[in-house]
Amino acid sequence: MTIKILLPFIAATFLYSGYVSAETRQPKPVASPSKPTVPKVVQPKWQVFTPPDQSFQVLMPGKPKRKTQVQKTYMGEIKLEIFVAQPPEQEVAYLVTYNEFPYSYAQMTNPQKILNQAQDNTLKATQSNLVSQRNIRSSNGQPGKEIEYVDSAGKVTINRMYVAQGRLYQVIGIVSKKQRSTLAKTITGYLNSFQLVLRK
Repeated sequence: MTIKILLPFIAATFLYSGYVSAETRQPKPVASPSKPTVPKVVQPKWQVFTPPDQSFQVLMPGKPKRKTQVQKTYMGEIKLEIFVAQPPEQEVAYLVTYNEFPYSYAQMTNPQKILNQAQDNTLKATQSNLVSQRNIRSSNGQPGKEIEYVDSAGKVTINRMYVAQGRLYQVIGIVSKKQRSTLAKTITGYLNSFQLVLRK
């Protein structure tokens, strides 16, 4: 499997394999004969998260869970780092992923080509329809792309991808169709909070 197909596919497969489900089940309150109970919605406490290698900063609703996947390719092993947070009783997931490219591939491949391939393969892997796309840049000028897409279950995903120093970063918000309008500003704030920290 070539590198251009592999990396976005790993991320997309992981996101939609059941580990992350934007459609969580709401707990049913137990009614008391004398007094009906009202389900309490817990608002997550947002805080700045920095990974162990300090390559980025982002606001997350609590401490995210970390997952690492390693895939063997003809170029060697490729490691994908995934950080995911899912607030309780909300139909949304916040993720940041990154993978390191082999040095030769990163040096020879145009960043825009990497971003376009990531978009195409993510849409295919998740069987989603593209809603919008635009070229963007990180706050320190690294090339990027934002795509919004909807899968067959109606989940809406906004994915901001950046290529920097031999890595592909993806900052992702996945929300159910039902809660899209309610959480739209929160997701935008989350995406805007992402800051790449360039390694020296």
